[in-house]
Amino acid sequence: MKVSGLDHLVLHVRDMARARKFYVDVLGMTIERENSWQTFMHCGSQGVALFEVKDSEFLPGHDLNHLALVVDEGDRDSIKGTLEAAGTVVEARDGDPTCLYFDDPDGHRIQILYPGFRAFTSNAREKAAVA
Repeated sequence: MKVSGLDHLVLHVRDMARARKFYVDVLGMTIERENSWQTFMHCGSQGVALFEVKDSEFLPGHDLNHLALVVDEGDRDSIKGTLEAAGTVVEARDGDPTCLYFDDPDGHRIQILYPGFRAFTSNAREKAAVA
């Protein structure tokens, strides 16, 4: 068996309306389908699903290290400005020109990779070194 791709990722959230608004309005994902406690969204050719849970069921924000997302347009300043305008605190790693980090409303760590940068391409490190 050889896995050929990532179909979707599930994030646990405390407040579906708040999380849905963030992922759709701020990050630009589109909704595939939803019900009272689940929202399935398109993120390029992959999917991101939000599952609403009660506090006693799971501790959101501690179920993964980070979610790395790719954007097709924009630069560091414009992407940072869009996120900050939505009330998001944005961070960058010193000396890393490829990405920004921030938390969603439930504390999930998100990385945005700028156009032209990918973590899983053979030339990702070379591009970062040149930039």
